[in-house]
Amino acid sequence: MCEKIYSKLKGGLIVSCQALCEEPLYSSYIMSRMACAAKEGGAVGIRANSVEDITEIKKVVDLPVIGIIKQVYPESEVYITPTMKEVDALVECGVEIIAVDATKRMRPGGKVLVDFWSEIRKKHPRQLFMADCSDYEEGMYAADLGFDFIGTTMSGYTAGTRGRSLPDFELMKRLSKDCKKPVIAEGGIWTPEQLKECFLAGVFASVVGSAITRPREITKYFISGSGCVTNNIEEKR
Repeated sequence: MCEKIYSKLKGGLIVSCQALCEEPLYSSYIMSRMACAAKEGGAVGIRANSVEDITEIKKVVDLPVIGIIKQVYPESEVYITPTMKEVDALVECGVEIIAVDATKRMRPGGKVLVDFWSEIRKKHPRQLFMADCSDYEEGMYAADLGFDFIGTTMSGYTAGTRGRSLPDFELMKRLSKDCKKPVIAEGGIWTPEQLKECFLAGVFASVVGSAITRPREITKYFISGSGCVTNNIEEKR
């Protein structure tokens, strides 16, 4: 099964279909239709947030799913699949790959990554896991721990990487060269040219989200880059 998933994802585009509760497209049904559209467009996989969205997506799309649960805990900055509760829920809904924040930041309950990883690997030895990392050291560490995929997801979103130019091609190149695990590019990819650059950097696969499935952000992107007239965005929210 692992080899089958690897072969399906290799060299392809994974589309992230997510909408948070404050966004206009927040709906499991809408995310399932987004996933259908992505598949018809040629996507080889889907990244999705929440059991509800994943369940609806898996009803209509037979692509491998990278599942996450975004959950904020007051004592930690980690919010992507931060505790065993979220991992268990994702395993239960049959997701092929579970993505976990693999930054060096402290997790809920005062846990560090190595302790959390030991727990989830012991409890779910056959589940595939992706490490969402922010820098080279985190990616190499996650690979050494035994994560199945290494992602550049968190580059630019942690205190140590905030303000970094995205996509982080340099991080992709270094991890693809030195890491013995498949590297998945993610973060700030807005054009086909940038996507091509990711693969030239040597990545195994690439995730694109906002540029495909978040029309509010796409609209802002076009307006900010063109100088055209716009409505007052704050009043429209």
